[in-house]
This record gives sequence, C-alpha cells and structure tokens, in this order.
Amino acid sequence: MNEYTQSNQRLWDRWTELHETSEMYDVAGFKPDGSRLGRIEREELGDVTGKSLLHLQCHFGLDTLSWAGLGAVVTGVDFSEKAITLARSLSVKLGVPATFVQSDIYDLPDNLSGQFDIIFTSHGVLWWLPDIEAWAKVGSHFLKP
Repeated sequence: MNEYTQSNQRLWDRWTELHETSEMYDVAGFKPDGSRLGRIEREELGDVTGKSLLHLQCHFGLDTLSWAGLGAVVTGVDFSEKAITLARSLSVKLGVPATFVQSDIYDLPDNLSGQFDIIFTSHGVLWWLPDIEAWAKVGSHFLKP
C-alpha cells in the first residue's frame, strides 16, 4: 500500500470514530428505512427488492443498510477496518442482513467474488480516488451483464 493510501486509510479510521457519535450521522437514531438516501438515488435505482447491490466506499454502512431496508441484498466495501467493524456491528444490532468487506477498492477482485445487479457509490467519494479509470474497471468487474 502506498503512502497516500496509508495516510488516507488512517484518516478514515479516525473519522469513523468521530462520525459514530456525530450529529451528522445520527447513528443512535438511524433507521434502515431508506430515509438516509437521497431522492435522486432512490428514484434512479427504483425498486431494489431482491436485487443484489454492491456499495463501493460504504464508510460504516448506513447507506448500505438503508438499501437493505428497502429490500436489496447488500454488500458494502470500505478500506477502513474500523469502518467495516462498525458496519458489521450495526448490521447485527439492527437485525439487518448485510455483508461487509474490508478491502482497498483496487484489490477488491482479489477479496470478493460474484456479480451484482447494482453497483452503487455515494456522492463525494470519487475525489478521494487516485485512479478513477481503475476504480471504474473494478465496478464493471462486479456488474452483471
């Protein structure tokens, strides 16, 4: 892992600790009913019931769990071990089935198998990536034809 990625990973590990208790994320009041998702996301994806959804750069999984609450079969991915640990614990605590994978996004084909109906990422994540083209190839790798 290069220095940029290591530094970024440490930053997101720290932010996970801060975000878990922040008003902005409101983890204590979170309900996996889709209300955290934006209108555009919900309208564009439509009914996700029974569809497999891979959420790239999921942070600690609130949006991922929101999609699960709307009926998707979800897998969330993030490179922050602390974020994935929190995501897994929230999934159990809330009784919302979800799979969470800790992996650098560019290494994901080595750490996850299968294909998905939907590849999703939240707004604001792309500018953290050093190679958008390689990221897009990872997404397309997992997208069903």
